[in-house]
Amino acid sequence: MTVMTRILRFLFFGVVVRGAILLGLGLTVRHRERLPTKGPAIIAANHNSHLDTLALMSLMPLSLLPKLRPVAAADYFLSGKVRSWFARDVVGIIPLERAKVRKGADPLAALEEAFDRGEILILFPEGSRGEPEALGRFKTGVGQLAVSRPGVPVVPVYMHGFGKALPRGSSLLVPFNCTVSVGEALFGGEFDGAQSRREFMTAYEARMAALAAAETVPDWD
Repeated sequence: MTVMTRILRFLFFGVVVRGAILLGLGLTVRHRERLPTKGPAIIAANHNSHLDTLALMSLMPLSLLPKLRPVAAADYFLSGKVRSWFARDVVGIIPLERAKVRKGADPLAALEEAFDRGEILILFPEGSRGEPEALGRFKTGVGQLAVSRPGVPVVPVYMHGFGKALPRGSSLLVPFNCTVSVGEALFGGEFDGAQSRREFMTAYEARMAALAAAETVPDWD
């Protein structure tokens, strides 16, 4: 990371993103202390808006920005020079191919390398933005990563309101009360045997459902 890139990233998240969230949203964070303070680690959240990634990164200390690596779809975020530059250099994504990869290639290899560098991955196991404020079906990639790195914490995070504040297809921020609820970390090492990935996903899904059920929010409709 160049000095200019580092400065741009700090200015964007420290001033622009934090300012927009502070002025435009009523944000409540529950159990912020459960967020990882060092890598390697995974933050695994539900996904309803492009605002999700920015909000999560804004909650972390600025000193951790160089280590925060959102995992994002290569076909979308690398489609165009400006978008690709912003995604890679300012946000710091690790692009992941959603299309069928070539035979013999490991689609998660770049994520394993990020662990070796001590980075914190931000993953959205649903794979893409779903319906506002509804949990979608979780894909098992996060379980595969957790089992392959049994000592890496996977922190479940439930985000509510962001799909209303910046809906899919919109570029206009709408003021809404949003919440971020951080669950207790899971470890792949807690699960053993042939079904360890499936068991991990069952535990992760249960933890996310419990975080969602604990939300008490007004009926916006």
